[in-house]
Amino acid sequence: MSAAGSTEPTRILDWTSKPVSRLIEEVAFSSRSPTGFDLLRRAHGKIAARVRPVYSVKDNRPVSQTLSMRRGSCSQRFGVLEAVARGSGVPTRVRGLLVDGRFWYPRFRLLRPAVPNEVLLAWPEFLVEGIWVDTSELFGNLDDLREMRASGFTNAEGGETLFEAIACTAVDWDGRTSEPSARSACDLSANVLIDLGRFPSRDALFKRYGQTMSWPARSAAEAILGRWKA
Repeated sequence: MSAAGSTEPTRILDWTSKPVSRLIEEVAFSSRSPTGFDLLRRAHGKIAARVRPVYSVKDNRPVSQTLSMRRGSCSQRFGVLEAVARGSGVPTRVRGLLVDGRFWYPRFRLLRPAVPNEVLLAWPEFLVEGIWVDTSELFGNLDDLREMRASGFTNAEGGETLFEAIACTAVDWDGRTSEPSARSACDLSANVLIDLGRFPSRDALFKRYGQTMSWPARSAAEAILGRWKA
């Protein structure tokens, strides 16, 4: 499935709201160029510094709320990055990946039975200079990022999250960093159960496939995980 993407605001990517608009203005003021990689990288850095990583499970939370709360999951913080991009004139879309729940086991050693078997991941893509760019390559191509840190992303308890990892190592969902004779430590493709294709927004992805947990389960989990530092 393919999707054209858009710069339009959505219920989740509510970039016309005051909290997001202020961040967009701040990023534009501090960036040498109004669009492109420079803007997205600066936005990523500001979000990483401003929004504390937690294990929130409300993937459909509006970006404005995430910014106001100053805490959010990887998915929510990537949503903030998408909203800033759209508000700055950079179209976005998402790739839907159904990821094996065991990928998150290292972070939840005592709560493994509570981890879902499958986790729906909305992985953003950005239309930069006429080319769709995967989130994994905002800070360089995968080969260069692999060279920067060959150990890859380990998802270890107390370690960096996916949001921070894209800036310093290859987050490879497709096996592009592996050779036929040897699998790269950056290759996370074995964790992908199903590639659901591209969607015009994360709203459209969640509308079609729902969120990882049912509403009662999300509500119960959010009370515990919503403030738990990732």
